[in-house]
Amino acid sequence: MNIILLSGGSGKRLWPLSNEVRSKQFVKLFKDENGEYESMVQRVYRQITTVDPEAKVTIATSKSQASAIKNQLGEKASICVEPCRRDTFPAIVLAATYLHDEMSVSEDAAVVVCPVDPYVDITYYEAVGTLQELAEAGEANLTLMGIEPTYPSEKYGYIIPQTGDSVSGVAEFKEKPDTETTKKYLAKHALWNAGIFAFKLSYLLNKAHSMIEFDDYRDLFNKYDKLTKISFDYAVVEKEPSIQVLRYNGDWKDVGTWNMMAEVMVDTTKGRVFLDETCENTNVVNELNIPILCMGCEDMVVAASGDGILISDKERSGYMKPYVEKIETDARYAEKSWGTYTVMDVQPGSMTVKLSMRAGECLTYHMHNYREEVWTVISGKGKAVVDGMEQMLRIGDVITIAAGCKHMVEAISDLDIIEVQLGDEISVSDKIKFTLE
Repeated sequence: MNIILLSGGSGKRLWPLSNEVRSKQFVKLFKDENGEYESMVQRVYRQITTVDPEAKVTIATSKSQASAIKNQLGEKASICVEPCRRDTFPAIVLAATYLHDEMSVSEDAAVVVCPVDPYVDITYYEAVGTLQELAEAGEANLTLMGIEPTYPSEKYGYIIPQTGDSVSGVAEFKEKPDTETTKKYLAKHALWNAGIFAFKLSYLLNKAHSMIEFDDYRDLFNKYDKLTKISFDYAVVEKEPSIQVLRYNGDWKDVGTWNMMAEVMVDTTKGRVFLDETCENTNVVNELNIPILCMGCEDMVVAASGDGILISDKERSGYMKPYVEKIETDARYAEKSWGTYTVMDVQPGSMTVKLSMRAGECLTYHMHNYREEVWTVISGKGKAVVDGMEQMLRIGDVITIAAGCKHMVEAISDLDIIEVQLGDEISVSDKIKFTLE
């Protein structure tokens, strides 16, 4: 299978565990077959490759999420990075041209596009395999996968098929309706539109060239910020006359809120959490190094991280977005390609962070114009390079790096460093990268 996974989102729906650089698909609340915690993106990749070990998976994502994907999947999946956010049509076109021009996927090959964040069982990706086969057969230009509704939801758009067969032509699409209208749709065998579709690569490339003037992937990448923001549904799906839909009636959940996530979390609690015997139907996730005690809590979700603390009724948690948008804080935790970055303290003129690096990984050779850094090694072994001079790092070593000094770190073993940043202007933009000769 050739699969494009769309990984977007601003990280507000599972606040405070998710943020601008760690969206919900990177939060580890599930477990793999070995009982180890895994994220949604890790779970999805595992399920895909269980169904098809030879599957080629490309993740279309923003620059802010690329490091988290590399951290969690390594080199297993290809990553197509959007220079900026332009909605799903530009993102899919960019990923399709990336497959063709950079990954040498044939124009005759079928490609399936899926969101990265549904909670599903293995039958979902078996159906995705069937979807690709239908696209390869070429009886329609577009083949969708619609979800068999389990209740008359107002949250989803609907696909109205021509028949109730497992594969049917599409009669029309309907936007999110009210409950009474939804019941009428269900009588017509309507399906939830979950944004899953397949096509031959040649179809989308031709469609893209008819709508956007570009030569190849690199040309499109350079023009990306000028593209119109538009969804794939509006730009392509709802205008395509040759379209069919595959009915899927297996388990499928859109875990877009804490209430829904609580239904599928493998453990009721995670972290240092204590519930008394009177707590009922309460989920707690604690990423802090302090204990949380809950007493007499019913139908609640509690989540704590360096970004904040949420205490909410489960049903009410679905309405948190406008309140979270009023909370203006920089992300205190980020997954990087080399490990994790955790902000421990922020004061006027200083910021203290913990760098946890995996063995064999290294930071880029770089410098800062406006801040000094003091590193203290608290575990592991590594090697530092400061203005071309190498120094081995061991527990207890302290290095001071003046503003303007080029520096980098390589982790020989797993390596933890406390980094104190000092200066009147401490900013992520104050970083200039160099090549280490």
